[in-house]
Amino acid sequence: MSSPDNVTQIIKLCRKGDKEGFLQLVDGYSSRLFGYFYRLTGSRDDANELLSELFLKIVEKIGACRPETFDAWLFKMASNLFTDYIRSKKRRQKMLDHMAEHLQDQTQPDQNSSDLADRLTEQLQRLDAETAEIIVMRYYSGLSFEELAKIRNEPIGTCLSKVHRGLKKLRQLMENCND
Repeated sequence: MSSPDNVTQIIKLCRKGDKEGFLQLVDGYSSRLFGYFYRLTGSRDDANELLSELFLKIVEKIGACRPETFDAWLFKMASNLFTDYIRSKKRRQKMLDHMAEHLQDQTQPDQNSSDLADRLTEQLQRLDAETAEIIVMRYYSGLSFEELAKIRNEPIGTCLSKVHRGLKKLRQLMENCND
């Protein structure tokens, strides 16, 4: 970005909800922030997603920053966002590994674990959204059936049967992709 006075002026515009101020902010920082995220993730798609999330956070929290420390504030938010991204990626991989382990008894035992996790992810995406969500909530988040029932505002028996049917369907999909 340019001078500190210019940054102060842009932040004042943004705090007033001025669209032009936000456009100037995006124009002034997007390439630098994209480069930051791209170097960390190695993925254009992930970098673009993180960049979008960051600009949404900026809109929400622009009132909390001090113009004289805007760059530090901005990159601290970017760093926190990247940390959350890494955590969620690790949690997702942990969930997939756990699900792969759980289903491994029903699949060929000599398969590579990461290959199995990839196939599991692929087959999980073939389930309907509600079924995939409840399975992911159960095994990704480690939620109990009681917790699932409360979150989904359903009887516990309904959650049990949905998870059971979902796992059965997922098992079938996994077996069919082995053929």
